[in-house]
Amino acid sequence: MVRIDIPAAAKSIGPDTWRPTRPSARWLGETVAVAAVALAIATALVALLERSFGIANASPIYLLAVVLVGSRSGALAAIGTTLVAFVLYDVLFTEPQWSFVVADPEEWLDLLVFLLVAVAIGRLAATERSRTIEADRRASEAGSLFAISRVLSTSPSLADAAPEVAKRLLDDVVLTRVWITLDERGGETVLTDTSGGAAIAAPSVVTTLVRTPGDEPARWARTHRSPATRAPGRRETHGDGTEDVLRVPMDVGPDRLGSIWALRERADGLPTREQTRVLALAADQLALAIRRERLRREATAAEVARQADSLKSSLLDAVSHDLRTPLASIRALAGGLADPAEPWTDEERRATAIRIDEEAARLDRLVKQVLDLGRIGAGSVEPELEPLDLVAVVGAVLDRLRPGLGERPITLALPDELLVLADAALLETVVTNVLENVARHAPAPAPLRISAGSPEPGRVDLTVEDGGPGVPADSLARLFDRFYRVPDATAGSRPGLGVGLSVVLGLATAMGGSVTASNSPLGGLALRIRLRAGTAPAEPVT
Repeated sequence: MVRIDIPAAAKSIGPDTWRPTRPSARWLGETVAVAAVALAIATALVALLERSFGIANASPIYLLAVVLVGSRSGALAAIGTTLVAFVLYDVLFTEPQWSFVVADPEEWLDLLVFLLVAVAIGRLAATERSRTIEADRRASEAGSLFAISRVLSTSPSLADAAPEVAKRLLDDVVLTRVWITLDERGGETVLTDTSGGAAIAAPSVVTTLVRTPGDEPARWARTHRSPATRAPGRRETHGDGTEDVLRVPMDVGPDRLGSIWALRERADGLPTREQTRVLALAADQLALAIRRERLRREATAAEVARQADSLKSSLLDAVSHDLRTPLASIRALAGGLADPAEPWTDEERRATAIRIDEEAARLDRLVKQVLDLGRIGAGSVEPELEPLDLVAVVGAVLDRLRPGLGERPITLALPDELLVLADAALLETVVTNVLENVARHAPAPAPLRISAGSPEPGRVDLTVEDGGPGVPADSLARLFDRFYRVPDATAGSRPGLGVGLSVVLGLATAMGGSVTASNSPLGGLALRIRLRAGTAPAEPVT
């Protein structure tokens, strides 16, 4: 029998004709043994039924042997079993016995009908077997492709998915090694390799899967390997000649993105039709995954560049508007003092000097906020955490900023001995920025309330509320964005740089805390700064 159950190897290199291979000696031996046993049992049963039970024609028993051999070994084995059964029944059970001569014409008719029925049944059994094998292989192929698709769609990146895909191909296509390479400008780079850092096979001739547009089948063809297709930094070996090097290109349109490389035992021949489809479709899915990842990287780079340009524009806009104002005031006041034609009293000079100092302090705060924002963005904030008395820190900042807060009612609800784990300088900057935000956007006589508490173990909440105009609901989520200014700010208040609350969030996060914004019952904004609770140092033992 010729084995036609989806060719084990298309031995020729060229069009995908899938010519069947010659049956192996092992297969012939197994088939002959099964057929001999089945025919022997069937002959015994026929003899028992005709000679012991008086049945005139028990030849259909041989059909069981034909079905058994056909369902196991295929159509040709079934036909061969039918011919042998025909001869056995003719020689052993038709008159005259032990002769090929058939005396009764009716027995000739029975034998011919038996032969035709047996052949038909054998063919049907073999066909059903082939369909079963084909269905199993289709299911296996579909399972492999589904598993590969699932890995590619659920893995966070191609680098995470590639090893799983290579391992799947190694098992499903019966390969000894699989490695996946990406085409880069400097040659091929290895994305994954089932053999780790072992030397890569590099023969001068490789077996490449060639695919053509349309419905034409793919074909395996021997091609010369270009010296450019070498993985830099990897050792190469020419192998021992017992394995074929397979290559499946990964293309998207005219662009070649990489290749699937594999080693396969030469004795196993080329991959079968189903195995070839698995390799081809895996290459297609990997190529699409590579294209998606590259497009995602390009989109991310474009978005980063866009945000950087936006940040630069916002910074330039802020510098041009906010930093120029105190500089202009300082220059105007200093120029007036330097004018000899302008009579100045001592009181006027003192008031002008105070104004210059205030504008210089304002300019210093703006520059400090920009510098703090840069440190936060660069991730270079390294807080030195220690237990701090929250009441003392808030009180010191409030005393220093009290003139700028104006005549407004201020309510303090701060428990005594409330410690937080924070950096002293960073916490002071956080409280300062929050109170300056109140002074700028909720001018007096809007009330101010500062409270603190420990809503859960290990945490302390510092809440600053004001009775100003508040923040629209759609602006609360963007309140901590860099250079973001709430539209329709309070008339008469000087617009800030738009980085104060960004600095508050960044510094609080660096200290292991968080900041949230909401509307206050007082009518304005409520900022809740959550910090880690501190513990008092143990008293030294004397």
